[in-house]
This record gives sequence, structure tokens and C-alpha cells, in this order.
Amino acid sequence: MRPGSFELLPGAPDSPVVLHVPHSSRRIPVPVRAGITLDGPALESELDHITDAHTAELAELASHAAGVTPWRFVNRLSRLVVDPERFPDEREEMRAVGMGAVYTRTTHGAPLRAADADPEPLIGRYFHPYAQAMTAAVTDRLAVTGRAVVIDVHSYPTARLPYELHGGGPRPPVCLGTDAFHTPVGLVDHARKAFEGVGGVGIDSPFSGAYVPLRFHGADPRVTSLMVEIRRDTYMSEPGGPAGPGLARLAAALGALVDAVSR
Repeated sequence: MRPGSFELLPGAPDSPVVLHVPHSSRRIPVPVRAGITLDGPALESELDHITDAHTAELAELASHAAGVTPWRFVNRLSRLVVDPERFPDEREEMRAVGMGAVYTRTTHGAPLRAADADPEPLIGRYFHPYAQAMTAAVTDRLAVTGRAVVIDVHSYPTARLPYELHGGGPRPPVCLGTDAFHTPVGLVDHARKAFEGVGGVGIDSPFSGAYVPLRFHGADPRVTSLMVEIRRDTYMSEPGGPAGPGLARLAAALGALVDAVSR
């Protein structure tokens, strides 16, 4: 573990739920910043667009609202360091727009790093330790409770950004991303019910999929997963402004989902 890179916040011993918050931070270590070609204002603008602002706070509030406190795994570094939810190799389709595990392009297609930048040092230093720690967190929940439920907490912009490969579909207030193997119908139903009071709920548009550590992906049905993508205008001023009153309403809904799947 790299101190300060990520944090596992313990929940109730009998909780199977891990709230995963991978994209909430704006922090970039100084050595990593040196490899980013954007000037200061341009970097701040990119962070406004790419960061899932306030999602760590959302997960914290939800954990307090839940009757059974979930575990929380929070990335404390920006996804501009590494994106822990990407495949680190050619399996990652976002490499087509310069957004594999280590981004080389911005949300608007501008260069972020030098064309010949080697991603391997960042993957070795940050990506693999993160993946190993998240795997250990899920393994622990399996050992203690016999199952693990990963709820992946994200947000997304109201207007489509140029980097989005599949952003042409509906953009509901809450998008639920699913995995064919790891997202059972009951989990989706619980989420629909929990979020029905905060606006429309859609499935797999504009973003699909749900994060599962690779050790378990497609192999262990005891690990279930759901991505919760919240449209940013429901709780904050875009692109990178403060949170509004919608945050508390969404936290209550997420807390209700946590309780529903903890039983």
C-alpha cells in the first residue's frame, strides 16, 4: 500500500457491502504532475470535468444513514494519476481515446501527457497496489459474510463530453451500470426502488458495466456489483462547483440501497 493513495474505511463486521469510490479526488502527487503537459488553469479545468466531485462525501453520508454501516474503499488520488477501474492492457476500449489505465488525452481530446510517456511506472506504483488492496477487501467480506456486494459510486456530467464512446443515449438522473455475470436482477430492483424518489432511473446509459476485482470477475457469483452513476446537476454546480441540497437526498437513497442489500 502507498500511504495516502487509497483508504479502506471499516464498516460493520457483518456487512457484505463495499462502497467503492474511485474518482472523487483531485489530488496529484508532485512527481506525477511533472509528467502532465497541461498548464495550471488547463489542469484545473480538466479536473473540474473528469472528477466525480463530492462522491466520497456522498458515500460517507450514506454510510451514516444506513442501519448497517458499509465498508468504504476510497481512492485518495485523482484518476489522472491512474484510473483503477480500467484494464491495464489492450482489453481496455477507452485506450482508443487516450484513456486507458494511464490517461494520455483529456476529456476534450487534448494531449495530457507526452506521446512517448511510459505508463508502466505509474501502473506499478499506483494501479497494482490499489487493485491488490481492493481484492483483499472483497476477499475479507467473502471470508466473513460469505458474499460481497460492491456498489461503485460515480457521477457524470449533464452534457456529453467528447471522450464518451457511448454517450449518445439517455442521460437519466441516476444510471445503473450492470455486469452480465455479477449484477443479479434483485440488486437492480433494490437500486431502482431506493432511487425512485430522486428522479428517473436508467440502465447502462450513458455508462455500463460494474467494477469487480479481476480475481473474481466472471468466476465467483458470490461477488455482486452495481455501478451507480449520478448526473451531476442533481446535486452540484457543474462542472466542478459546490454540492447542493440534492446531496443529502441522494445519500439517503444510497443508504437505503445499502440496507436493502445488507439483509
